[in-house]
Amino acid sequence: MSENPAIDPFDPTFVKGLDHHIMQDITDHYFRPMMVGFEKLPKEGPSLLTANHSGNAFPFDGMIFDLMLWRKEGYRKQGKVRGVFEKQLSVTWWMRLYGINNFWRRAGGIDLTFENFDTLLAQKRRLLYFPEGVPGIGKGFNNRYKLQRFSTSFVILSARHHVPVYPVYIINAEWSIPFSYTFAPVDRIMQKTLGVPFLPLPAAILGMIFPFAWYFSLPVRMVYVLGDPIDTRSLLEAAGGDPDNPSREAARSAADTIRADMQKELTRLVDLHGKRPFGVRHFFKSMLRSRKRWFRALPITWPFAIVGFERDLERGPTRSLWHRFYRDWDVLAFYLPFGWPLVNLLRHLRKPPCGLRGLSNKQKRVHQGQYHWHLKTHPLPHSETQIRAEENSHMELGH
Repeated sequence: MSENPAIDPFDPTFVKGLDHHIMQDITDHYFRPMMVGFEKLPKEGPSLLTANHSGNAFPFDGMIFDLMLWRKEGYRKQGKVRGVFEKQLSVTWWMRLYGINNFWRRAGGIDLTFENFDTLLAQKRRLLYFPEGVPGIGKGFNNRYKLQRFSTSFVILSARHHVPVYPVYIINAEWSIPFSYTFAPVDRIMQKTLGVPFLPLPAAILGMIFPFAWYFSLPVRMVYVLGDPIDTRSLLEAAGGDPDNPSREAARSAADTIRADMQKELTRLVDLHGKRPFGVRHFFKSMLRSRKRWFRALPITWPFAIVGFERDLERGPTRSLWHRFYRDWDVLAFYLPFGWPLVNLLRHLRKPPCGLRGLSNKQKRVHQGQYHWHLKTHPLPHSETQIRAEENSHMELGH
């Protein structure tokens, strides 16, 4: 047996089923995303999609985008653009959608570390990356459409592996929580006292009182625009750096150049697509077209629908609407004032697939995904692109 077994927590059956049974109504009739310019994106890797964040605590902007990309690929497992995300999303249970076990990795995400990033680009994969990092999630509505400082890692690694960077501009998602404001002094206090990077006000207060509100979003019409590819090697050379081994100064200069160019284009696209973020008329027409399914698209139904679907994968479907509420009674805690302690308590009191009772501490960590996934010790299986590249390399060596 290999010392470093290949694993892939990505569960296509879960994601495809979630889309067909639940997210299709939410995506198509509530958020109504529009994809612009994605005919330019190559069907096969390597490529690095680099997107701005919307500045809201829960990243619905990235979730909807990731799902739309996979739909365009016809739900092919090997066609999945893999998102690299901050590991806090997996190890912190309330940062997973309604606390669903290992949600982000099951949806195709991979822990973001420099080594993981390097490995994935070396394997010629297609990746989705948010260079603003955590500050992009927590910049607040008062800083909407203002790109935060970019990390330099994507510049260094895309140049090293000759991977084109495709900028992605996400518009209107800021308005999903327009009552989320952040203030630097408050954020510093939270970082020092609780280790929380930001505290959006008053949205966070509402989310602390009602767990349901933490995952809430208004019906914004999200627009995703793909820009022209960026050659990071040329940018590093222009900054006086070696593309294969750039200095910190050259990498910072290139990252700042990309950020400045993306900021100009984002501002232009906001003027073009962001004047009516809710598209109220379009929203009501879309809900009318959904006929009797319109209620399933509303946020009030999301906890029962999403959590119930995930549990049904192990226990079988419900017999009626009453049966759904009866056997998922613990989900009601998401709607209760100050319900967070009760949500957490019920997670530990109920047996799988509804909870964690009966599992050892190690089993709980694995089941929930509360671990750091390092590709060096647990690599991904080879992608189709990587297999073909290796076959071509062997053929060239044979000649």
